[in-house]
Amino acid sequence: MDMCTAEATASLLQVEETFSACLARIDALILKPLLQAEPTDQKGKENLKLFLLLNDRFQALWNLTEENYRILKQKCSTSESFCIQDIYTVWKGDLFLNLYIQYFITFANYVVVHGFEHATKSKSEAWKHHKTVLKQFLTDFTSETSMSMALYTVLHKPIRDHIMQYILLLTKLNEVLKEGSEKDVVTSAIKEYMKLESFVSQVLDEACFTKSLWKSLGYKFTDMLCVPERRLLEDSKNLPISASTNRSDRILLFDDVLVLIQGNSFQSFDLKLVWVDENCRKKSAPGLYGLRIVTPEETFFLSAKDPQMKAVWQWKLNQAVRQALNGKRDFPLWGKTGEGTEPPSCRFFTYVFKLEGKFKSASYEGEWHWGKPHGKGTLKWRDGRNHVGDFKEGLEHGFGICLVPRRSEDRYDCYKCHWYKGKMRGYGICEYGNDTVYKGYFKDDMRQGFGILENCSAEHPFKYTGQWENDKKNGYGVWEDKDRGERYIGTWLDDHKHGQGIVVTQSGVCYQRTFHADKMVGSGILLLEDDYIYEGNFTEDLTFVGKGKLSFANGFILEGTFTNKSGQGLQTHGILNTSNEQLDDRITKAQLGLEDFPVEKRWKGIYDQFLEFIHSGCKEETEESFMGFHIQTSKELRKSQEYLFCQRGTEDVSWKIEEILEEVVQHQGLESLPSYLEKALKSSLHPLGKLLKALTIAFQATYSGIGANKHLLTMAQEEIKYYAKKIWEFYQGLLRLALEQKGQLPEKHVEEDISDQKACSMVLPLILPCFYPELFMLYMLYHEREDDLYCQGIMDLSLFPDIKLLEFLDVQKHLWPLKDLTLTTNQRRSLIKDKCFLSATECLQKLITTVDPREKLVILQKTYKEIESTVSRVVEKDYKLPMDDLLPLLMYVVSRAKIQHLGAEIHLIRDLMDPTNQGGLYDFLLTALESCYEHIQRMRLHQRENCHVTHSS
Repeated sequence: MDMCTAEATASLLQVEETFSACLARIDALILKPLLQAEPTDQKGKENLKLFLLLNDRFQALWNLTEENYRILKQKCSTSESFCIQDIYTVWKGDLFLNLYIQYFITFANYVVVHGFEHATKSKSEAWKHHKTVLKQFLTDFTSETSMSMALYTVLHKPIRDHIMQYILLLTKLNEVLKEGSEKDVVTSAIKEYMKLESFVSQVLDEACFTKSLWKSLGYKFTDMLCVPERRLLEDSKNLPISASTNRSDRILLFDDVLVLIQGNSFQSFDLKLVWVDENCRKKSAPGLYGLRIVTPEETFFLSAKDPQMKAVWQWKLNQAVRQALNGKRDFPLWGKTGEGTEPPSCRFFTYVFKLEGKFKSASYEGEWHWGKPHGKGTLKWRDGRNHVGDFKEGLEHGFGICLVPRRSEDRYDCYKCHWYKGKMRGYGICEYGNDTVYKGYFKDDMRQGFGILENCSAEHPFKYTGQWENDKKNGYGVWEDKDRGERYIGTWLDDHKHGQGIVVTQSGVCYQRTFHADKMVGSGILLLEDDYIYEGNFTEDLTFVGKGKLSFANGFILEGTFTNKSGQGLQTHGILNTSNEQLDDRITKAQLGLEDFPVEKRWKGIYDQFLEFIHSGCKEETEESFMGFHIQTSKELRKSQEYLFCQRGTEDVSWKIEEILEEVVQHQGLESLPSYLEKALKSSLHPLGKLLKALTIAFQATYSGIGANKHLLTMAQEEIKYYAKKIWEFYQGLLRLALEQKGQLPEKHVEEDISDQKACSMVLPLILPCFYPELFMLYMLYHEREDDLYCQGIMDLSLFPDIKLLEFLDVQKHLWPLKDLTLTTNQRRSLIKDKCFLSATECLQKLITTVDPREKLVILQKTYKEIESTVSRVVEKDYKLPMDDLLPLLMYVVSRAKIQHLGAEIHLIRDLMDPTNQGGLYDFLLTALESCYEHIQRMRLHQRENCHVTHSS
């Protein structure tokens, strides 16, 4: 085998030596004289640049040949054994191929622009001097009389011949090699050099074909279309095909553009954005075979007279498009099938829209599908607008971020929203350039449904939470004016307060009036901070005017006409009724908004979004629109997450809509349903959790901060109960949908009373923690006076030692747990405090550690058990406490537990407890606790009255 390799190496050495000498002659007699030419015209200067590049390629080829020659010569003179690695053209085949490809591509570029024709017309002295010598040299290569043709031949034929010599040498070597890895290497090299020969042939054919086109076309077309790198692949004059009626006279397919020529004008289409559809729906004329050509802004048809012509054009178009997308030509240019017959329908490209329409003058960079933006992309307009996001069939569709410059300021409105068929629809955030932020729902590019508009600037801070319609505040909503320290809760029409409304102020004053276009009309109810109620007309600065009735907290009523003259203060002419001198809860605890704002009409926008989601079948494409944004792809969006209703925490549970519907069916049983609902409501990725989050925001916007006013307690309480009812209804809606999709029949309609009961018993305890801080604050304010009395009573009772307190509360002596009183050396039993019924006291103190009315009742029951257990231990037998014994003992435990705001706790439990517990043990124990609470109040009240009598006397 060494002998075979040695012979091949020796032959190759001789070939390289001859070829190197040929290249040296070409360099000296042709290239150097041509490089000395000094063109004066623009065309000549451009061609010279191209010729300089061709010379660089030639020199690289010559250098490689010289290097190969030196290596081979050194090997032949020093080595006795040879191997395939010694044959440089095999071992470094990629390097050889690359240099030859670069040379012939540059050579073809020079041919296309008529470079040799221009070169031979040079008038330089250097060229004239060498012309005679050159003619003699060229006769060795061609008998043609044309100098340009001779130059063309001499600069490519020797090099092509040399490639063929490589192929012949390697083929001879391959014939004598035995089967094995070296033979495989040589075989592979032969294939690559044969491909190179085919490539060179095709490159030169295309160059001549393109050169002929530029020669035949007018200067107007040539000047605009002719570039050195562009190649003509097909011409409708050679292979007849026609465009749509009156569309063009001639069709030219280049390697980068498709050109339609009509008269003296033409249209060109970048092949990267050309799609070829052979199955076009439009029927061709009889006897014609059509192709539909799709581009970003135009679609037209090509028609051939026979299927073979159509097939050839289709194949060439597809190959040209695919190679344009790849950014390189095939090797060889036209193989049997190339690298794939069909170009991808999905592409990534940049395009500037030119025709009239929504995107006129906009630049789109992104993904395309059949001539339309489809997938991820960025749109930029000249006026500064831009949109980054998802597109579908040429329109914004899915999540997107849109920046719109403000005309009068150097600022932008930034929309982060869900789009549907080119318009904002579903949940979104808009950060306006004037420091205002909207977080809510859109429809047809307008704010629609539930949303929050907030301005946190120092000048005019405000916040609106409520319903929107046609981009304006309409329906039920809450407006907070942070400058004035006021909150308006009520109805709106076209951005104005309109209809019934409640205004709550920071000072504690609140009133209910009828509004018309932001102005108060008619009479209203004004609740003052000292528990006075005024019913009648009053001004915006809360001055009484006209007829009215003023009810005092002590029961007195002043009814008449009120006036307020400058410098004279408030004056009235009327009747003061003092017949009812006692505190009247109807006055001190009057409740607003119950009749005027039915709970069913509040926050309709939140419920409507959920209903729309269910009615759509909870489809995946509507999920993001309802739920908010699942994936944040930009830092700006992540920063905005703090404003989202759908904040994404580090949640263990990952919800997909298919999984949600599947789990709804799996956990419909009573045993697993509560835990499933709890998990769903805690996750903002679950529709029920999303709904609860939005309701929580609405509740806080109404009743937190300024809205913490005792006159709104009943409104808040019934609102929470209604939330539970709606969440239960929506859970049932999800379950019905899931069953229907599985082909199962849902259960028959459940009666409303049973549904309310389920909501109260199952859902209310799960959602109450979200609303508890604001709700309990309202309860504390509502029961503030009673709790003050109770606390004073507790303070008085806490002064008693245990034995004295048991005696004071009339606890029977045989029930006193005296054994629990452990004395130290210096202690007296009668002075020991906080030792009796200690376990029951500690148990009752846990009442404030939970927000769930069910759990509070369980704690109360355990307290009762602890009292009963202690008594049973004292009397040394099982002892069931009768009511006469229970109340004094429970009063003792309550006084020692010292629970703050016990009245608020009791009434919250009473109002929100499961209706099924009414009349049972829990109800009995709660009634007993209420009795203790009221008794402690009365004790303090009687003490105050006795003190008052003593002072009077």
